[in-house]
Amino acid sequence: MIAEAPGGQLAKTTGKIDTAKLAYEGIRQMLFNNEIVPGQKISYSFIAERLNMSLTPIIQALNRLEYQGIVHREPNRGYFTEAMSTQEVEEIYDLREVIELPLLPLVIKNLDAAAIKKLKSILRTRPSHGSELSLNDRLTIDRDFHSAIISLSQKKTQLMILNYLYDLLYLKYHGSLMFVAQKEVVGSQHEIIMEALVSKDIRKARKAVKDHYKYVKRKALAALTQMLDERNLSNI
Repeated sequence: MIAEAPGGQLAKTTGKIDTAKLAYEGIRQMLFNNEIVPGQKISYSFIAERLNMSLTPIIQALNRLEYQGIVHREPNRGYFTEAMSTQEVEEIYDLREVIELPLLPLVIKNLDAAAIKKLKSILRTRPSHGSELSLNDRLTIDRDFHSAIISLSQKKTQLMILNYLYDLLYLKYHGSLMFVAQKEVVGSQHEIIMEALVSKDIRKARKAVKDHYKYVKRKALAALTQMLDERNLSNI
């Protein structure tokens, strides 16, 4: 079973099947599962066979992913996944923090018993398979936890931008996010954020969110830098 990619929702069919949307969501999940890796040429035939679809909806889906900056097309060569960039990763985490921090007062204002229950249930998510949470599980928890927080502000545009940033980060840089294996640290940071929100301590909540992003950004950049250095050495 393919794990659902961040921001993804399987297309619902009401009468006519939207094959382009199904292809788009299928490719996103392949990226999330690291079946398509950054920098490689995308094989139409491989995706067509994997998703059991014709080439037309697949190319339509790739056009949409190109618009999002996740893949790019080279004339007469086809589609490629975008190259990775430490600057882009740093900008993504900085922008996530810029979006989330100003909304915390609204989040605390709208935090009720139902919202607290939802946030706690996200943090207590069980493994989708096996005895431990996989990397995909942990990335999904991170996405769901922060999205739930932003949703409480009732700011739809900020949530839309945040979901776009998740796509960029988790679909494009999935392989460099192995630092999330340090689940005890990240998990405890989420718990600290949760405690600050429940206690309605805005100063503590802001500090917890800032400390969290500072930590995960540092770890992501270190992992990506190491990955790129190793790749460059192997190409010499």
